[in-house]
Amino acid sequence: MAIDNGDFVRVNFTGKIIDTDEVFDTTFEEVAQEAGIFEENKTYKAIPIVVGGNHLLPAIEEAITGLNAGDKKTVEVKSDDAFGPRDPKNIQLVPMKEFKKQGMTPVPGMRISAGEGTGKILTVNGGRVKVDFNHELAGKDLVYDVEVTEIIDNEEDKIKSMIELHYSNPNVDIDKTEIDIADGVASIKLDQLARFDQKSYMDITFARFRIAKDIWENIEEIDKVNFVDEFEKNEESEEEDKE
Repeated sequence: MAIDNGDFVRVNFTGKIIDTDEVFDTTFEEVAQEAGIFEENKTYKAIPIVVGGNHLLPAIEEAITGLNAGDKKTVEVKSDDAFGPRDPKNIQLVPMKEFKKQGMTPVPGMRISAGEGTGKILTVNGGRVKVDFNHELAGKDLVYDVEVTEIIDNEEDKIKSMIELHYSNPNVDIDKTEIDIADGVASIKLDQLARFDQKSYMDITFARFRIAKDIWENIEEIDKVNFVDEFEKNEESEEEDKE
């Protein structure tokens, strides 16, 4: 069955900068290691998305529409359709005292987070630090090698795929997540470890909203999503209370 907007699929991909052939992102561990971008805490595998859900660049999601499971495609994405052009206004001079307030020693190449977003330090000159707040891929034409590994048909698996996408805690066992669908309501009880995630309350709340939004917008029979947090007393907790 050909892929259409609203379909839940899994995809592998490798993204490169056209001019330099430099790999900047991939779902393959071996490719990441060869490119020198391997991240220890990242899980490398095909990722779940909703086609048309803006989980990948729109140009990529549009390109895989009409494909079937197992199909591969190379997609070239111009900078305007990727991360946009470089904007000189996003290169700013930041007083050194702002870094000292945070206990930071700025050096060229360092990446920082600020109110404007994420930036890269270009130069440090006396009392001023030049920071580029453009996206690191702004102004670059890209190419993606994409493979559709699976079309997800089962409703419960669709819901679990969105939890996997948005709730990026590698310690959470998605197979232990309990899903119940009845009368237009999807009730989700996450793996117990998810309830003790160290992310901020706002981050967790936003992740749950994105999960719910993707579910009710793309699964026709569901118009409400409940997250069920259930804590059950057990023998271990009783022993801890006694101590």
